[in-house]
Amino acid sequence: MELTQIKETRIFGRAGIFRPGGLPRTGATTIGPNGLINRRWLPLNALRAFEAVGRYLSFTAGAQALTVTQSAMSRHVSSLEDLIGKPLFERSASGLKLTPAGEVLLPVVSKCLDRMEQTLNVVRNQDMESRPLRVHIPPSLLYQTALPLIHGFRREHPEIRIDVSTSNATGAPPGNLDMAIVFDRPNVGDMVTDLLWMVRVAPLCSPATWEQHKGKSLEEFLNSAELLHVKLDNEPRGLLWSSYADQQRLTLNCTDGLAFDTAFSAVRYAIGASGVVLADIDMFGPEIAAGNLVMPYDAVAGDGYGYYLKLHAEDLSDPAIYLFREWIIRHFARQRGQEETAEAEHKAQIMAKA
Repeated sequence: MELTQIKETRIFGRAGIFRPGGLPRTGATTIGPNGLINRRWLPLNALRAFEAVGRYLSFTAGAQALTVTQSAMSRHVSSLEDLIGKPLFERSASGLKLTPAGEVLLPVVSKCLDRMEQTLNVVRNQDMESRPLRVHIPPSLLYQTALPLIHGFRREHPEIRIDVSTSNATGAPPGNLDMAIVFDRPNVGDMVTDLLWMVRVAPLCSPATWEQHKGKSLEEFLNSAELLHVKLDNEPRGLLWSSYADQQRLTLNCTDGLAFDTAFSAVRYAIGASGVVLADIDMFGPEIAAGNLVMPYDAVAGDGYGYYLKLHAEDLSDPAIYLFREWIIRHFARQRGQEETAEAEHKAQIMAKA
């Protein structure tokens, strides 16, 4: 038997069960013939133990979850740390926490174990339906734009179930999700990120509100009308109006007025009651086209925020996730192209009248 075969045999015992005693110690430079860990060398029991301990940040709770002894859990985690040559937990009197290496590894291991568990159950019981696709969409985008897209996807792929959740979170929401459309500024992270559109805002109001303020300059209009705010997580209530005033070089009191959790609610108030809302002219283009909202001034600005589709790279191997991502990207791109064409035609009409 060759030396490499002897080394491999030490790591796995009878029936492929992981044996931690034969692992190379920390600092070892070779694992297999090419020095890389491949699936022949994956310590599945040690990974299960690490995931359980990481989930609860407790060796005791992790051992209870897997119905093994705490000492066995400790040995498995130690063997995994030896295998990769890095500590996964920091142990102290105050408790247990993940190291940077542990923070990278835990979500990947958790998702892989979840996927294996779900797939095994589906294969074991062919009558069992596949799990639903878990998608998060911000409220305004969901109600204003995304619902017809989801309906179209369901018509084309009725076999794929979808669970849609929504919240007012800015950035990635908490929770166990397959993908999320987030409202955020551009940022760099470890997730696959697709820009769906950048937000373009302008002051919008009802025709009745504009009738009361006709003839005023933009600055006069905004200082005399009631400002409607859209609140963002952990940001001052007047942030969006303040940023807009800075871009347009306006002197504006951005603290007064009503505040809403969503742009959808603020726009509905502007249409049915009074006030002026700083809203996305693309998202609320149908209301502008129908005459329910007016954009009195050609003063459009980018507020730095956009809608991004985010998911983990390893999840693209799931056919349902891959199909839904491609559908969303394609249809948002088509919708944005239609809106840009309509806007160009609208500007051409205005110039022709002038």
